[in-house]
Amino acid sequence: MRLKLGSAFIGLMAAALLLVWPERVLESESDYSVPAESAELANPPEIEYHTESVLIRSGDTLEGLLLNAGIDRLSTGEVISAVQETFDVRAFRAGAELKLTRATTGNIHSLEYSIDPDHTLKLSSGDSGFAATIEEVPGTIRNAPICGTLEESLFESIERMGERPELAIQLAEIFAWDLDFYTDPQEGDRFCILVEKKDYLNGQPSTYRRILAASYENAGQNFEAFAFEDEHGKPQFYARDGRALRAAFLKSPIKFDVRISSRFSHRRFHPVLKRYRPHLGTDYAAPAGTPVQTIASGRVVFSGYSRGAGNLVRIEHTGGYETYYLHLSRRYVRTGQRVEQGQRIGAVGATGLATGPHLDFRIRKHGKFVDFERLRFPRESKLSAARLGAFATVRDQYDSLMRSASGQAIATVARTGSPAGTP
Repeated sequence: MRLKLGSAFIGLMAAALLLVWPERVLESESDYSVPAESAELANPPEIEYHTESVLIRSGDTLEGLLLNAGIDRLSTGEVISAVQETFDVRAFRAGAELKLTRATTGNIHSLEYSIDPDHTLKLSSGDSGFAATIEEVPGTIRNAPICGTLEESLFESIERMGERPELAIQLAEIFAWDLDFYTDPQEGDRFCILVEKKDYLNGQPSTYRRILAASYENAGQNFEAFAFEDEHGKPQFYARDGRALRAAFLKSPIKFDVRISSRFSHRRFHPVLKRYRPHLGTDYAAPAGTPVQTIASGRVVFSGYSRGAGNLVRIEHTGGYETYYLHLSRRYVRTGQRVEQGQRIGAVGATGLATGPHLDFRIRKHGKFVDFERLRFPRESKLSAARLGAFATVRDQYDSLMRSASGQAIATVARTGSPAGTP
């Protein structure tokens, strides 16, 4: 009996083990396998990014641009806060673009904005939030001599050489105290500009830096300019002998594209009054709205409407000089204001007794009106003897580069019959 009970007990125990064993096998196998949910966490799907360009329109704000692009308000606030630490968010230019990079989840990853050809605003996200920096666009700077012959206008001549017309404006400003670029230039005049050019590694168009030297040959007379720092470390242009080009007065109250329609005279037939009377100024015919500049620094003693003179600005200068700007369509200065040489003070118009848009410009010396075209103004300064040696070294380096390029341009004209750079 005892044997039977023992056998029965052993049988029951064996059956129990057979029932439990498969579960233990399964448990041990599960120790070496990864559940589906855990596998997804261990290998998350790769995040993809896409970049889009957002056009900045007049009146747009950074906040509005980001919200309209679908960025949530919290992220928008964080981006603006980060940008403000390095860049004025009000300085974004209409017509420019923001490059916005986002993840497929919609989160902003980075932002890029070209401040100017040399600087880029970059914003990126990281573990500690957004960070913005201003980076310089990499490139190399070289000295480029640009020489040619005047054909039609200075603007057109420089454009035909594949250069931008802003160089024409800078050249005119350099020689503004010696040449009137409305009346003095003649076909066949030769010019040369030694300018720093920056070539960018990203392929964007080159830009101009400083003009180092320039020359302009007009009617057989050669004008030269060489950049050098004055005693205060400020860049100025000097003639070959170290004499400063800058004079107390500019040669014209308008920069470009105008002609003299009437000159200083003690007896001129007035087109409105229909009688002879003195014309104590110089008339510059120009389209309405053409900017008018003061020819010298001084103080505005009158800015208002003055009967036949129309809108008038009168400026008092040192040395007993006063200048008058008549028939303006707009005045940009007020009485009592201090103005600097070359500052825009108004725009050409036809107010008062005028048959059409023009500037009647007058100058008075010690209370007497004088002929502006005949005046010769003294230069501001000359380099000291102690600095002439250093200046001569720099001058000769620049001069050598220009002469070499100028010789090549003249040779090209001789071979082709057209200025260098023209077809």
